[in-house]
Amino acid sequence: MDRLRRRSVAFLEREGETWACFLVTFQGPDQRWYGYFSFRPKDGELAEDDVRTAEIFREASEAEIDLKARGLGRPLLSGLLSSALHTRERREDEAPKLRRWFRTMLAENSQGLAGGWPESDVEIEEAVDLGELRSLYASYRLDQVCHFIALVRPEDFEEAVSRILEGESMDFGSKDVLQFAMMVVEHIETHLPLPPFDVWVDDFLANQGDYALYSHTLHRQGRLP
Repeated sequence: MDRLRRRSVAFLEREGETWACFLVTFQGPDQRWYGYFSFRPKDGELAEDDVRTAEIFREASEAEIDLKARGLGRPLLSGLLSSALHTRERREDEAPKLRRWFRTMLAENSQGLAGGWPESDVEIEEAVDLGELRSLYASYRLDQVCHFIALVRPEDFEEAVSRILEGESMDFGSKDVLQFAMMVVEHIETHLPLPPFDVWVDDFLANQGDYALYSHTLHRQGRLP
């Protein structure tokens, strides 16, 4: 295993406390790159003060992990922090249905990244800068994963999750569930034929209304577009 590489991603606020978020990457014996998030409180000085997620990212290069990690929004990073803290605390929680839980989680994070959709093409052209386009693109990618999950039968999805996690079960009784969920989402997203950012931007700018309608139908009307 290569030595760990650690770099700052963001600062997060949780219950009045500031946490530094770091992306940690390393190269495994299989020559693939792995990555996870580590969180440290503002006044933390010891390694024991840190909390971390599971190894969410598995990619062919470190650059791919860095790109995906920096495309995540603060709502999702905050959720991962809460998940890591609850993993350490080992508090139990009631278990919802697996596929429904995934769809709800993805919808919330997608909407958090996209924000409020402008009501007209003129507003979009005036409001959207490069940073906003990247957030909308990250939201679009989550929507595609959410749409795919909705097309899979619940029993088949549960079996697929078990295979992706290599036999590990998603224990909804513990708050580390979001970490395992991110591993599942990353796996599914890797296998979807999604367009690269520059291709998506051209299509988005030419069809803003269609994208807004798609998102609205998928998340607000409770049915597939």
